[in-house]
Amino acid sequence: MITKFAVKNYRGFADRIEWDLSHPSSYSFNTFAIKDGIVKNGIIYGPNGSGKSNLALAVFDIILHLTQKAKNPHQFEAIINALHHNDFVSFEYTFRFGTNIVDYKYSKSIDGIESEKVVLDGNVVFALDNNNLTIESLEFPMTEENKKQLANSSNKVSVLGYLWSVYPFNSDHPLMKMKEFVEGMLLFWNHEERGFAGLDEGTTFIEEYIIANDLVDDFSDFLKSVSGQEFKFKAAQKGDKQLICDIGDGVPFYKIRSTGTSSLTLLYFWTQKMSKATFVMIDEFDAFYHYDLSFKVCQKLFSLSNQIFVTSHNTYLMTNDLLRPDCNFIINKNKIKPLCLCTDKELRFGNSIEKMYRGNAFEV
Repeated sequence: MITKFAVKNYRGFADRIEWDLSHPSSYSFNTFAIKDGIVKNGIIYGPNGSGKSNLALAVFDIILHLTQKAKNPHQFEAIINALHHNDFVSFEYTFRFGTNIVDYKYSKSIDGIESEKVVLDGNVVFALDNNNLTIESLEFPMTEENKKQLANSSNKVSVLGYLWSVYPFNSDHPLMKMKEFVEGMLLFWNHEERGFAGLDEGTTFIEEYIIANDLVDDFSDFLKSVSGQEFKFKAAQKGDKQLICDIGDGVPFYKIRSTGTSSLTLLYFWTQKMSKATFVMIDEFDAFYHYDLSFKVCQKLFSLSNQIFVTSHNTYLMTNDLLRPDCNFIINKNKIKPLCLCTDKELRFGNSIEKMYRGNAFEV
């Protein structure tokens, strides 16, 4: 699981911003949202332009150089803060796998990786800085010439990516667990446009996927369970590319579904792949949802075993009936904190945290 993330000089984050998931409070309610002492589920709130989307994109920068999974054009656009365009962007991740802690840091320019460091349980595995590479020689034997070539690579490749591709790892090695975790990270959104990054390796047509995997009835049941909508689809054959609603001679589903139902269709598609996912972020997941539907969708998402976070403007979700104060985050002014750290008051189950939020009781 990810326990901590920090980034500096990325887009609107001129200064370092740290998101800490490693210190949940001791609330006795909604304990499903905490796993092994780490925040497993959460909702991120903040004013327009506060950095919710940029934080999500920053967290998923890691997949660009460490995986072959799908990338999104937004991940490459103007990543360096405009006020410090000559400086590098720095990223910091802390992962925990069982009792092992992996700290991974790197900085990058528009040309690629400029520095990189991995620390495992307090011991430096390797460090690349100023074209100089030091590496743990017993586990990763390498000639001085190879080290120089890797440190001075013209295409600025990732040292960690190189180690994964060249050296054999046992399946229980923490760095192999990290590899599997990063390859299972997923970010998706459906607001101005639909997009995703991570987990999959290419584009899939959702209705075609539903038909090919015999999920038509299951999809219909999903829509009814979360939104109350009843869609009856005509029997589909393998090779069909569209869902056809059983109305008259048949009406293509895409012609009569609402924007909100279209968003639910995307959500359904990704929930079918959640068994392979590790860390999931959904940006403005409820942009087209009724407030009650947003609540039901959150309940469904947070019941899964994955580490899942969403961003939202919907304060109806800011309730202890859904999560807890240490799982509701506010991002603003280059900081992100859980509600319990945004006030001196002791927050209890009976508190109306939404009312407090609207009354400006929380200060990031």
